[in-house]
Amino acid sequence: MDREPNSSFATTDNAGGHEDEFKVTPWEVEGEIDYNRLIEKFGTQSITTEIMEKVKSMTGEIHPMLKLGYFFSHRDFDWILDKQKSGENFYLYTGRGPSGMVHMGHLMPWMFTKYLQDKFNSKLLFQLTDDEKFLYSHDRSRKEIEHYTRENILDIIAVGFNPDKTRIIIDTRHIQHLYPIATEIAKKITFSTAKAVFGFSNSTNIGMIGFPPIQAAPCFLPSIIEGRQVPVLIPAAIDQDPYWRMTRDVADRLGYYKPAQIHSKFLPGLGMLGKMSSSKPETAIFTSDEPETIEKKSLTAFTGGQATISLQKQLGGNPLGCPVFWYLRYFFDTEKQSDERMVLCKSGNLMCGECKGDLAKGAKSFIVEFKKRRQKAENVVEKFMFDAKEM
Repeated sequence: MDREPNSSFATTDNAGGHEDEFKVTPWEVEGEIDYNRLIEKFGTQSITTEIMEKVKSMTGEIHPMLKLGYFFSHRDFDWILDKQKSGENFYLYTGRGPSGMVHMGHLMPWMFTKYLQDKFNSKLLFQLTDDEKFLYSHDRSRKEIEHYTRENILDIIAVGFNPDKTRIIIDTRHIQHLYPIATEIAKKITFSTAKAVFGFSNSTNIGMIGFPPIQAAPCFLPSIIEGRQVPVLIPAAIDQDPYWRMTRDVADRLGYYKPAQIHSKFLPGLGMLGKMSSSKPETAIFTSDEPETIEKKSLTAFTGGQATISLQKQLGGNPLGCPVFWYLRYFFDTEKQSDERMVLCKSGNLMCGECKGDLAKGAKSFIVEFKKRRQKAENVVEKFMFDAKEM
C-alpha cells in the first residue's frame, strides 16, 4: 500500500532555523529540490544498489542515468524486474504535455525509456495530453496546442524508439480507446481524494477535475489490448507521481496490476533555481534552437563558480550547485571525466568559462544531429500513431 502523502508540496527546514520551500506538483516545479525529502513526502522508495545490480544482471550494464542518480526513486521497479524474469514482459508508458517546444530536460527520461525498450524488448505507449494542456493553460488556444502536439511528436520519434513497438496516443484523437477505461477509474475516485492528491479547489475548472482518469487510462490499456493482466512501468519525472499514486489505489479493485514507476530528477535550468522550463526559454536548450542561440545560452548560464577568477583559484567552485556541471555530467562527459571536472572545480583549477565552452560545443553538436533525425521523423508520423489492433 502506498503511503499517503501530505500534499504535492514539499518543505524542508534548514539547520539555520529558517525554512526553505520548494514546490513539486504535476503542473509546477519551483525552488531548490531536496530529493530525499521528496521521497519521504511522496512515499516512494530510493533506487538501491541491489536494484541496480538486478538491472545489471539482466542487461549486462547499469545505465549512467541510474548509476549517477538521475533516476533516483521508484514504486515497484524491483517487482517489475521480477515479473520480467518470470516471463511476464512489461509494457512501458510515458508521456508529454504539449504546451511548448521540447528541450533537453524533456529528452532525458525519454532516452532512458528508449534504453529500457531496447534492453527488455518492451512495447511502449507514449501519451500526449493535449486535452490537459488546453484545459490548464489560460493563454494557449486549441490551435497552439495542436501545433505543439505536432512538433513534439517529431521530437519523440527522433529519440529513436522502435517503430514496431511504439505507439503515440493523442488524447483528443484517440479518446475512444481511453474513455471506457477512464470512466471505470473515475467511478472509483471521490472528489475528496482528487482534491487531496491534486490540490483542486473551487476555482479549478471542471475539465481539470475530470482529467486525471484520462492520464491513468494507459496504465491499464495494455491489459485490454493483450486480454490479460500486463505489468506496466512508467519512467517519468517525479512531478507526475500523484497521477500514478491515484491509479495504484484503484488498480486492484479494477482487476489490474498496479503500475510500477521509476522517477527522474529534473535537469536544472540555466538560471539560479528550478528545473529547465519551456515557459522560461532562457533557462532551457531546445531541440529547435539555432547554434548561435545555444552558444549564447551556454556562455551566459549561471554557474557554481566564484565572482572573480582570483577567488575561483583561491576558494574553488561548487559544481553540485552548478547547472552547467549537471548538463555536462548527464549528457556529454563520461563518468570519469565528470568526476575529474568536479575535483578540478572544487580545487580552483578549473574556470567556469571552460565548462561553459564545453557545454556550448557539446549541446550544439547534439542538437544539430537531433534535428537531422527530427526532419526524417516527418515521413513516419502515421506509423507511430496508436492503433489497438497493431499492438
